[in-house]
Amino acid sequence: MLLRTDHVSPNHDTRRLPISLVVLHYTGMITGGAALSRLCDPTAQVSAHYCIDTAGEVYALVPEYARAWHAGVSLWRGVTDINSASIGIELVNRGHDWDYPDFPDRQIQALCALLADIAGRYALPPEAIIGHSDVAPTRKKDPGEKFPWQRLAALGFGLWPKEPVSHDHTPLNPEEEADFIHALIRFGYDGDNPEAALQAFYRHYRPDHLDRPPTRAALSVIQDLLSQTTGHPL
Repeated sequence: MLLRTDHVSPNHDTRRLPISLVVLHYTGMITGGAALSRLCDPTAQVSAHYCIDTAGEVYALVPEYARAWHAGVSLWRGVTDINSASIGIELVNRGHDWDYPDFPDRQIQALCALLADIAGRYALPPEAIIGHSDVAPTRKKDPGEKFPWQRLAALGFGLWPKEPVSHDHTPLNPEEEADFIHALIRFGYDGDNPEAALQAFYRHYRPDHLDRPPTRAALSVIQDLLSQTTGHPL
């Protein structure tokens, strides 16, 4: 895999935790050039380890041994310093504020090649590949509901619920809702804002269900995902 090294970001510091996650983002800017400039601008104080443009070119911005500044205030499975625990990958995409286009196939192919390399070197399980909205559900939507999570999961990068799961969209009763929230927390989400966690969960695993209340179908999905994880079995 050929990495471009003509954009180097000074925005990083010392990693404090071993690498256990990969967090995927979109850039949310009009052009890839503007995004690269910002990620390398010392006054912006943001960065990522890699950025992949729409043509599939991969830019290495921050060394993996360093702590890039991509996740911000975030939490996953009790870890609050996500920047220290993760490798951050930005995908050039205008995002929700700028008509939110689809992710080109060549961009996703390049991402999968990069993920195969990273996951192999750090022995990361599928559930280690997550989105920015998963770790920061009250603040972020990226990489968003158009991101092809199911395609990546088929290659071992991230999880996807096995079929069949329940298609019962009956709203949960209070006891079932408590079970659902508990399952979201066990899976990794921040339980302080269950509504935001629910929408992040839907955005990732059931994008056609956005803005629905928790349902029995949603409960069956999170239970299935929990059963697949190596670290959080049922």
